[in-house]
Amino acid sequence: MPGLTLDSRLDGAVGGKTAAALERAFGMRTVGDVLSHYPRRYARRGELTPISSLPVGEPVTIVAEVRRVNERRMQARKGSLLEVVISDGNGELSLTFFNQSWRVKDLRPGRRGIFAGKVGEYRGAKQLAHPDYELFDDEDTARLTAEAYASLPIPIYPATASVASWQFTKIVDVVLGSLGDVADPLPDELRARHGLLEARTAIERIHRPQFPDEIEPARATLRMQEAFVLQAALLQQRQFVRALSATKRPAGALLERFDAALPFPLTPDQVAVGDQVARDLVGDWPMNRLVQGEVGSGKTLVALRAMLQVAQSGGQSALIAPTEVLAGQHLRSIARMLGPQLAPELMPTLLTGQLPAAERRRAALRVASGQARIVVGTHALLSESTTFADLGLVVVDEQHRFGVEQRESLRAKGSSPHALVLTATPIPRTVAMTVFGDLDVSTIRTMPAGRAGVQTFVAPLAEKPGWFSRVWERIAEEVAQGRQAFVVCPAIDAEKATEDDTADEPVEPAQERTRWGVVQVESLLSRHPAFEGIRVEMLHGRMPFDEKDAVMQAFARGDIDVLVATTVVEVGVDVPNASTMAILEADRFGVSQLHQLRGRVGRGGVPGLCLLVTEASSGSPARERVEAVAATLDGFELAEVDLELRSEGDVLGDAQSGVRSSLRLLRVVKDADLIAEARVAAERVLDDDPALSRHPGLAAAIERRVGMEERAALGKS
Repeated sequence: MPGLTLDSRLDGAVGGKTAAALERAFGMRTVGDVLSHYPRRYARRGELTPISSLPVGEPVTIVAEVRRVNERRMQARKGSLLEVVISDGNGELSLTFFNQSWRVKDLRPGRRGIFAGKVGEYRGAKQLAHPDYELFDDEDTARLTAEAYASLPIPIYPATASVASWQFTKIVDVVLGSLGDVADPLPDELRARHGLLEARTAIERIHRPQFPDEIEPARATLRMQEAFVLQAALLQQRQFVRALSATKRPAGALLERFDAALPFPLTPDQVAVGDQVARDLVGDWPMNRLVQGEVGSGKTLVALRAMLQVAQSGGQSALIAPTEVLAGQHLRSIARMLGPQLAPELMPTLLTGQLPAAERRRAALRVASGQARIVVGTHALLSESTTFADLGLVVVDEQHRFGVEQRESLRAKGSSPHALVLTATPIPRTVAMTVFGDLDVSTIRTMPAGRAGVQTFVAPLAEKPGWFSRVWERIAEEVAQGRQAFVVCPAIDAEKATEDDTADEPVEPAQERTRWGVVQVESLLSRHPAFEGIRVEMLHGRMPFDEKDAVMQAFARGDIDVLVATTVVEVGVDVPNASTMAILEADRFGVSQLHQLRGRVGRGGVPGLCLLVTEASSGSPARERVEAVAATLDGFELAEVDLELRSEGDVLGDAQSGVRSSLRLLRVVKDADLIAEARVAAERVLDDDPALSRHPGLAAAIERRVGMEERAALGKS
């Protein structure tokens, strides 16, 4: 029987029942999926984990020794209770089993093994109820010397309630036992230069190391493989785009008229990035450019000038935004910038899912006929019913909210249209290489003149609870001077708070549940003496589109003094008279999100004030995040801090990268130099062998890494 390959289906390798369990638990479908699920750590048979440090409520896997076993009849109900006490030599932990007397034969005093379960407490003592366990085989001890047996590494895998770590170990043993040759994705020269292992050896040693010193060389090999395959996949996508022919879109009178009417000069960075974009639009292949810049640095203006260049030849531009509020804001902003002369010619049109049916039909007709040369919308732009006459440019706002598939499916509505991606979340160099490696990157650092800026302060309620009332007094003082304010909450209704309501970046909360939702704050302010006569309104994502839009427009006109909102105001909301923002439970938000929110104030000539209200205790990671934001206005510096504080998976999730699995061993901060070297090596290989005909191992690894759906999206033209 031929050996298994990394592409072999799991049901043929481990049986249908086990394959189904692995797909449910981890989304695994192939042998390669199993073998890229690496151990998170290694225990030793001679090691005993400190029981005293086990966290209550958390699932744990420990190595321990059985000390005492006691079985007794239960008094309150029928049946027996088996209590087993295990120890690490210092502390003790109870295991409890109901009506399972037969376990006495295995769990004898002196036996050692691995025990796994969720740590609970009973009468002040820690315990595991009905834990999974695997006892070490006494026969192994007979075959090995005591020293070798004690140091033999035991892989401990990320596990679930249905698939325990040692069950996964047994599955890996079955798969590795039948695995044939593995084609190496790394070029021989690169592997030799770094002293790396062959692919098959690295896989074997990370899962079944015979000695502790075998683990790190295996990790180093697989880390380089991960970096190299990912960079090659991104560079190949860039090749795909550059193999397409683009309709050239030269600038003309429309852009000249727009520039002549601008009431302010462009910043040096706007000019430089605008020139890059203008050159891209007359290039031989479609533009594929990311423009990153601080909140308020003028990225939308750069995008609008590109839209005018495309409109000159009758082409259409589609701007896709992550929320209805932001799409409406963009449309008004674009119409205002175009002015009364250009707006009727270009007919900027809004197309969103929540438009009334008749209005949506009219908008879709203007788009399909080519009458609307600028189209702004949400995911509705991606629907099959939306067609364009001549889509020449796709602009994606806030790329971190959209996946590669969405970007490419919008591009598929035209004939190789140009793509411009905007983000106000500054991206560290290694993330740019790792997530946006298929894009050319431009940066706008200089800010437009005339901005008063923002001061940021932490209101630490854990130490100074009295500051909470001062926050409301401070907002009332600003309103008394004719200014406006935002209050941002982590939920719509704290009484009914769900995960959907809370901040969209994974953070550890300072307390068990959200204290302040939009509903609670609005109720508080309606009774607050300082807010008598102050006009307060709510805004959140569950309101109908018309209602949200009406509230935003009323706030922009100055008809609302204080807007109590969720993070729907995070991007694109431009109210120059808004001077103050209070962010409640700021520790529930991520660094970049706090920075984005803060960018809503201090946008005009009025100095901005941002108050980060938190109950997180001093020195906690949650408090560090909040204090990092207060310490600097430099978004690029904060992006590096954010990367250090957050887990890799958050930075490099599937939706951002379009790559099926997030990084396993690679760490974008720690491995920055490795990623850069992998990119150079991948460029050399692709320059020499664009079709990868002489590098079958790399071609196969890219195919595994980038799924069929992503491949179809990446190849759309």
